Amino acid sequence: MSYLWIAIGGAFGSVSRYWLNGIVSARFETFPMGTLVINVIGSFIIGVFAALTMPEGRMSSDSRAFTTQFAMIGICGGFTTFSSFSLQTLNLLRDREWFYAGGNVLLSVAVCLIATWLGYLLGAALTSMKGN
Repeated sequence: MSYLWIAIGGAFGSVSRYWLNGIVSARFETFPMGTLVINVIGSFIIGVFAALTMPEGRMSSDSRAFTTQFAMIGICGGFTTFSSFSLQTLNLLRDREWFYAGGNVLLSVAVCLIATWLGYLLGAALTSMKGN
């Protein structure tokens, strides 16, 4: 059953990525902003779920397993786009777009780490409210 939930989550994440990338990329032509936005949102979401699924978090053991499989592995795995990021960066390098390639790497790493941390803080805050 775990594989089914991961597959359903992955399908949902992939379709969401395609939809959101289309919206964002329509506004930016030279910089892969759609991929960056998706990776930041995915990083934030996985940070929230990472905090919520900690053993001392708000969820029961069964809920933690389901959330990890469906949301973190499935949805976030299908939604985030590291392989797309890598290919787009390679293409920018091949086109000698050094500034955009460097900006894509630096922004993606820094902003996604910050988003993951902020998501984790939110999840931890929600966890600490479990007795209220």
